[in-house]
Amino acid sequence: MNIDFSLLLVLFTLACGVIWLIGALVSRPDSWPVEYARSFFPLLLLVLVLRSFVFEPFRIPSGSMKPTLLIGDFILVNKFAYGVRLPVVHKKILATGAPDRGDVAVFRFPREPRLDYIKRIVGVPGDLIRYENKQLTINGEPAVQQVMGPYDDPDNDNSNLIQIEEDIDGLLHQILNSSGARRGDLEVEVPEGMYFALGDNRDNSNDSRFWGFVPEDHLVGKAFMVWMHFNWGSGDGVQWSRIGKGIN
Repeated sequence: MNIDFSLLLVLFTLACGVIWLIGALVSRPDSWPVEYARSFFPLLLLVLVLRSFVFEPFRIPSGSMKPTLLIGDFILVNKFAYGVRLPVVHKKILATGAPDRGDVAVFRFPREPRLDYIKRIVGVPGDLIRYENKQLTINGEPAVQQVMGPYDDPDNDNSNLIQIEEDIDGLLHQILNSSGARRGDLEVEVPEGMYFALGDNRDNSNDSRFWGFVPEDHLVGKAFMVWMHFNWGSGDGVQWSRIGKGIN
């Protein structure tokens, strides 16, 4: 069951505000519902504003962005980077910027907008994207790759992963390929108002190669920092070294 936390936050904030206002109008400011509403309303309003327009936290549930992001990473997303949008309805009210190639972006999954996905933007409107035999090519220019060696998977999901440093427009980042696997070869042109996104764990990612483009109005924000890592599944619990780690 997917819970729309933004909608719940808006409803709770509105309810507290209405109860506080009614209590003031009928001269019952000391009743316990009004007291609670008056106490919670400023806090809820602050959280609503920060979460809707500034920063929003997310938890990484899968390994599709390894090695950049690990299962159990809690990240912060800059909601201001790609335009200020109203909560719940997602309507843009202020244009502040657009994704660049190489950005790690959170967006609403085009096939199920109630789900949030995180991938790396590799194609912007007008780009010709080719992915063939594990090589990404943008507008005829191959993204330079340098093999780093075998990847030591902290979740022990796959022992055949090769870690590679990739360069997209001067942005160096790490990706993974599985030895022997080959998935998602294609060549497409990115339409206006759309973006092409790949997971860094290239052979273990459900991304634009399989379900298409990311519409501009589905963008949520740019991921920029890991603020906590907690994953009992890997047996390491809190991983202190990842706290405060920037996202490239």
